[in-house]
Amino acid sequence: MQAKSNVVGWFELYVNDMARAKAFYQAVFQHEMSDLPAMGDVHMCAFSWVEGAAGAAGALVKSSKMGPGVGGSLVYFSCADCSVEAQRAAANGGKLLQAKMAIGNYGFIAIVQDTEGNVIGLHSLS
Repeated sequence: MQAKSNVVGWFELYVNDMARAKAFYQAVFQHEMSDLPAMGDVHMCAFSWVEGAAGAAGALVKSSKMGPGVGGSLVYFSCADCSVEAQRAAANGGKLLQAKMAIGNYGFIAIVQDTEGNVIGLHSLS
């Protein structure tokens, strides 16, 4: 029998300009990112992660086969107070699409658009 785990094990956000996207995400979340070895024309830059900890790991990806945009999957990033990261997103070239709002017993969310056109969610309990 397989051990229980979260459904999401990895995520990718597609970008056109890796340097710009990396700078945006480092500024918003205040975490360093690591360039991964290139695989052909696929270039990846991973969000920091803790091996074995809760939550999913992921990366920014630049590839000729995939591009950024609105309307695909929505990834929510965990925050202490999602309004802080929402303000950082707007201050670093992103757009605030939904200011911090209550979602009942589940806390709060904000929605922003990154410098590449991807829409991401921010979630906090307070």
